[in-house]
Amino acid sequence: MNYNTIRKGFLLVAGTIAAATVMTACSGKTDEQAAKAEDEAVRVEVAKVDFRPVEQLNMFTGTVEADVVNNISPQSAMRIKKVYVEVGDRVSAGQKLADMDPNNLDQLRMQMENNELEFKRVDELYKIGGTSKSEWDAKKLAYDVSKRNYDNIMENTVLSSPISGVVTQRNYDSGDMFSMGNPLFVVEKINPVRLKINVSESLFTKVSKGMVVDFTLDVYGDEVFKAKVDIIYPTIDPNTRTFPVELVIENRDMRVRPGMFARVTLNYGVEENVVVPDRAVMKLTGSGDRYVYVVKDGKAEYRKVGLGRRIDTEYEIRSGLNREETVVIAGQTRLKDGAKVEIVTKEQQQKK
Repeated sequence: MNYNTIRKGFLLVAGTIAAATVMTACSGKTDEQAAKAEDEAVRVEVAKVDFRPVEQLNMFTGTVEADVVNNISPQSAMRIKKVYVEVGDRVSAGQKLADMDPNNLDQLRMQMENNELEFKRVDELYKIGGTSKSEWDAKKLAYDVSKRNYDNIMENTVLSSPISGVVTQRNYDSGDMFSMGNPLFVVEKINPVRLKINVSESLFTKVSKGMVVDFTLDVYGDEVFKAKVDIIYPTIDPNTRTFPVELVIENRDMRVRPGMFARVTLNYGVEENVVVPDRAVMKLTGSGDRYVYVVKDGKAEYRKVGLGRRIDTEYEIRSGLNREETVVIAGQTRLKDGAKVEIVTKEQQQKK
């Protein structure tokens, strides 16, 4: 074996040993740094939880509806003789809204009057035995049928409002030929009005008939109105996990109108619960879960929590925390369950 071959072999072995030594040194340094980082306390700002009475409020939205909606039209196609009301007019129950073409009515009136005379003549004869019971029955039936027909056409020739309310639609003018389709008038009763909301299943036992609630209308800003629970539907929608509740609003001043968007607040009493700063509550990525870190024996403890109301810059916590505990309100992003913590003030946290 010549000198060059021996020299190349020696250099290869030496290089391998040197590389292994460097890798070992680097690995040792990395492990040492990781251990040191693991042992280093995370600087955090904390706050004591509060435990106090909290109003139990929930907000729901809905659209105002009329108490009663009447679509008013004749039963058959006919010409409109005269319309007496306009959209926006307030009408009383029984008030005349329109006259239809009276030709059919006049014909039926003459037929009814003739049948009435015939019946009276036969009735007098029947009383003295001058005619049979079957003839009396036939004349009585003819008169009754013609009177019913006349009354029916009368109702469809002189259109009146069955309720007191406001005219919200008028789809034809005087002289138009009414055809079956859109109603001639729509009259809505808006004193009172109604509001339907879908309430969460968890509140089913807490809502009761007669319960007074507050609501606001976007059109009136922050002005608060009152409504009363009138109907509680007895079943839960399995798709939305909600149940409908109907509220009744007196609306004597007529300021609340059908179609307005409302925000309803249900208040079902006061409960004592834990309250924490909103900065303490974090959202778990990829889910709707909320959590906080509790400081216990110098370490951070992960806690999943159930939220209640948001109160300005605080959250009501309905589950997951106890009174007298301390939660992290700054520095959570560098924490994990069981990490050591160093409690600092807000100023110290900012200086770092």
